[in-house]
Amino acid sequence: MKKNIVLVGLMGAGKSTVGRHLAKYLKMELHDSDSAIQARTGVNIATIFEIEGEQGFRVREEQMIAELSLQSNIILATGGGSVLSKKTRNLIQETGHVIYLSTTAEQLYARIRHDKSRPLMQTENPLQTLRDLLKSREPYYLEVADSIIKTGREKIHIVCKKILKSL
Repeated sequence: MKKNIVLVGLMGAGKSTVGRHLAKYLKMELHDSDSAIQARTGVNIATIFEIEGEQGFRVREEQMIAELSLQSNIILATGGGSVLSKKTRNLIQETGHVIYLSTTAEQLYARIRHDKSRPLMQTENPLQTLRDLLKSREPYYLEVADSIIKTGREKIHIVCKKILKSL
């Protein structure tokens, strides 16, 4: 088994939430790349997007995931767009068992429609934005995935059991 478990998927797929529960089950440490970036910079992701743009944020994200991937026996919840970086895709495949938490744009929208902290959702049509993001990013999620776990309406413990079985 590879040394880490890496969770990938679009925003709202449950990477952070599933990661917390999985960490308890497996007695592993959870690292969330977005939370680590916020802790290091002292500002939220929306502020980084506002000041540095998406490209500036992606540079920070790539660096943070590279740093976190040096650790062993962790669960790493990545940002939804982290797979856009070829370097990050290669790194997470080399250092972890990658699990793609897959769901529909409609289910994602239902989960995050009221969350104003997500910069990419501040559009005229957030549901269409999610559809577009899923269409463009899903090939990368599938490329890196060792396991694909559907996260529809299942309870967290059911999703975690599916992940444990996939390991």
